[in-house]
Amino acid sequence: MVKDEIVQLLTAAGASAQGKGLLPPLTLPEAPIERPANPAHGDYASSLPLKLARAARMNPMQIARVLVGELPSSAMFARVETAPPGFINFSLGPAWLAEQVNAIVAVGPDFGHIPLGRGERVQVEFVSANPTGPLTAASGRGGALGDCLARILQLAGYRTSREYYVNDTGAQLEAFSQTLYARYAQLLGRDVPVPAHGYHGSYMIDLAREILAAEGERYLSLPPEQAAAELGRIGRDRLIADARATLADMGIVYDCWFSEQSLYDSSLVARVLDLLRQSGYVEDREGAVWFTSSALGESPGDQKDNVLVRSNGIPTYFASDIAYHYDKLVIRGFDRVIDIWGADHQGHVPRMKAAITALGIDPDRLPIIIHQMITLRRGEEIVRMSKRTGDIVTLREVLDEVGADAARFFFLSRSADAHMDFDLDLAARQSKENPVYYVQYAHARTASILRNAGPLDDGSGDVSLLRHDAELALIKKMLQFPEVVELAARNDEPHHIPHYALELASVFQQEFYEHCRVLSDDEAQTRARLKLVRAAKAVLGNTLRLMGIGAPEQM
Repeated sequence: MVKDEIVQLLTAAGASAQGKGLLPPLTLPEAPIERPANPAHGDYASSLPLKLARAARMNPMQIARVLVGELPSSAMFARVETAPPGFINFSLGPAWLAEQVNAIVAVGPDFGHIPLGRGERVQVEFVSANPTGPLTAASGRGGALGDCLARILQLAGYRTSREYYVNDTGAQLEAFSQTLYARYAQLLGRDVPVPAHGYHGSYMIDLAREILAAEGERYLSLPPEQAAAELGRIGRDRLIADARATLADMGIVYDCWFSEQSLYDSSLVARVLDLLRQSGYVEDREGAVWFTSSALGESPGDQKDNVLVRSNGIPTYFASDIAYHYDKLVIRGFDRVIDIWGADHQGHVPRMKAAITALGIDPDRLPIIIHQMITLRRGEEIVRMSKRTGDIVTLREVLDEVGADAARFFFLSRSADAHMDFDLDLAARQSKENPVYYVQYAHARTASILRNAGPLDDGSGDVSLLRHDAELALIKKMLQFPEVVELAARNDEPHHIPHYALELASVFQQEFYEHCRVLSDDEAQTRARLKLVRAAKAVLGNTLRLMGIGAPEQM
């Protein structure tokens, strides 16, 4: 990356200045590099002189002049200048910029790969909705975030694994089973009420009707408890299969679907609770078993004690979740586990951090991303419910209406911690106002230009002919892609990718395409610009693939 090369040059300049006694022999910090908001100040800037001023007891402008004087020569820059109160500004050279087109075309799909992760194993667990109903539109946001983040981390040099945690046991599944039995029995004319704590959505009637059509009336002859358990298992498996299919249609395929029940079958829940007890973080009181978070003092996590096993002897969801994270971080040994949860799980974060801390695990190995809710709209009108289910808007309905590509782009377009409005009308629109259409159209336009060039080969294009301001602006924007990948990977923030994709598409279409005719009578210039278009096609395609969105050749 350009900024890494600037850091190396400044490091070398600092060492040279110290060797000559121009700077005192202090430890030089890594040079901060940023892109100035005002292009007149250059393409990159460093405030290293300001960071050094106090320790060096020198004026920052003096330090800046010393560092610039000791910079190794580099064809990368057209000029390097100092600016008050102590900045060093770098302007990239046109000839060097043009040469980068060859480098981008040479690596193509690998452009943007950075060795940040160095093979570290990272698991991303996302969606993991209870199998008690169809996936909602909110699950789509978690799905897009998780899958895109996994792609980003992989491009950044991590070994990633996608996981879905299936809550296939516990009180919620029991309530689901009892509800499904009631709906099944009602379809057969029996007066069996839905339990007050059950699931009252109309989708349960649809599910009961499907099972009745497939299995017949035979469950009515069984004892109610047995019938509810068996119907619950069938309903659960159907909903899990539906979730798999819906997510696959959204382009999301998991490496592992992990069963909560398996934690009990292997006795891992009991073993992990024993570990917590041995460490002094479990207490029996009021007939229940408690995790004493308060015993951790000021350590990261919850300061409120939480129940692990209820007074009726049934473990809580929290107990199995601790065992699940122990399995991920200790038994399977992921270096880092990223959980992506919905806003309703915000309160679960501190106690989970406290639990893994009590198990001797560094809580920094468990970053947790909470994504806020979404509001579905059609223009100004809020979409409050589904026509099919009457009480929720399913992810399947969103995909059917706007398509997977638009859904993913819109879900990714805001940072996870921000509430988002999802305009279904805009997402379905095929116009430049629709951001995903705009980016895909830019990619299709590059493909069209290359097709229309016919037999004209761009491989021998002389990139030194690329001197127009719009050509150089496009190259500069493409060179930012690895930096955006690094930013997104370091901060677990996928939303930077769609923002960059829009910027790149805009530079290509509004600056380059509008001001630089590619196919012309000037064959040498045509070949050079075709090579630039090929580079742009590669980078646009990489951004789309990183978001899990199609890169069409024509539209």
